[in-house]
Amino acid sequence: MLALCVYIPATHLTEVKQALFEAGAGRIGDYDSCCWEVVGRGQFRPRNGATPFIGKVGDIEAVDEYRVEMVLDDQYKDAVVAALRASHPYEEPAFHIWRLES
Repeated sequence: MLALCVYIPATHLTEVKQALFEAGAGRIGDYDSCCWEVVGRGQFRPRNGATPFIGKVGDIEAVDEYRVEMVLDDQYKDAVVAALRASHPYEEPAFHIWRLES
């Protein structure tokens, strides 16, 4: 079992979560669409060569984002990462995946 943590702007929260659920994330026993989320503030500065969804190259930007966590079986990892990248509005979405102990 793996855990995924991804940061999503409020404007795309539902869309990205739905794509992740459809790819196999968020299933626990007889339940699906399971996740935990909390709103926070993300900060970044696009550098030369970036094509930012929000903000301008060279300027520090702060954005309301949701930190969303969900579990997934190993077999869905590639599909979930592909769905995340396809549905997330950021050029470089911030996320991490780690292995869970039973």
